[in-house]
Amino acid sequence: MKVEVNNPVSTTSTKQKIQLVDGVFTVSEANDIIQNLINEKINFHKLQRLTLCEGFSGSNTKYPDGRINQLEKDKLISKEFFKDKYNKNVSIKINGVLEISINE
Repeated sequence: MKVEVNNPVSTTSTKQKIQLVDGVFTVSEANDIIQNLINEKINFHKLQRLTLCEGFSGSNTKYPDGRINQLEKDKLISKEFFKDKYNKNVSIKINGVLEISINE
């Protein structure tokens, strides 16, 4: 996995692009990368939900709950996508760019 910063961080920069993943992978490697990225996002939202509920169990957790559910569905879709490709001689190209911008 290659991490690359295209624009150096500065105090005047309002946009940033990070090449998070860029390469050709085996089916197994690609599946691992995608599953791990989704799992990290799920964990982020679980921690966010826990923080909201800390000290007040009646907190509104609709957003993190919804994101967790959607990401769990995305994991299943991803697994299904790779499922029939394991026994074939294929490679998987992944190009994952994070685009970050400041909203003012």
